[in-house]
Amino acid sequence: MNRRILITLCTYNERENLEQLIPEIRMSLPEAHILVVDDKSPDGTGALVKEMQQDNPALFLIERSGKQGLGTATVAAFRWGIEKEFDYLINMDADFSHPPRYLPDLVKAMDDADVAIASRYVEGGEIEGWGLKRHLMSRGINCYARLLLRLKTKDNSGSYRCYRVSRLAELDFDKIVSRGYAFQEEILYRCNRIDCRFVEVPFLFEERRHGSSKINGMEAVTALGNLFRLGMENVLRVDVRRDQN
Repeated sequence: MNRRILITLCTYNERENLEQLIPEIRMSLPEAHILVVDDKSPDGTGALVKEMQQDNPALFLIERSGKQGLGTATVAAFRWGIEKEFDYLINMDADFSHPPRYLPDLVKAMDDADVAIASRYVEGGEIEGWGLKRHLMSRGINCYARLLLRLKTKDNSGSYRCYRVSRLAELDFDKIVSRGYAFQEEILYRCNRIDCRFVEVPFLFEERRHGSSKINGMEAVTALGNLFRLGMENVLRVDVRRDQN
């Protein structure tokens, strides 16, 4: 059965990466549509996408007024995918840390799942180029998320995932509290609360090719606070489904 697939890329100053990434996505999953959500990147990322659209009819762009956070950008992509009635939505980073060669594996995994996670922490998963501090931080945040949010998945902080759009449509995005990187754990928590099926697919996380990471100390502190808040919500069992009335 043919599935309509949308790949979403949330960008801020990723022009140099995106110019190479979009052709590689096309080679790995030629049937997919691509949506770029750009927060008015000063490096001209949005302008590049407009240029590339001339030769890519399945390439789309949402330009936002400024840097508003990764979480809100991803929600904007989710809403667009739901509105356009796609079957699957694959979110990935635009810096080549999520190699496009794994896209077919994620799609295949959806035969038995509502959310397929490209995972660094299952057998066969690997990380390239990290030092001890970064490994400890990542492992720590994943343990923290599993404990507070009662998640059984091992890689909860990465964003390389495929979602069944019909299940995303069940969520109330207005209740999401995370604007930044804690969004990755929060969306899994909310999917878990509506009984989504999860599967993890091993992949090699690679270092970004160009530019620098957007994560900073304040973002990490905010993420920990948001996860604690969600843990309290989980204890109270607040409804997370979208009101259908």
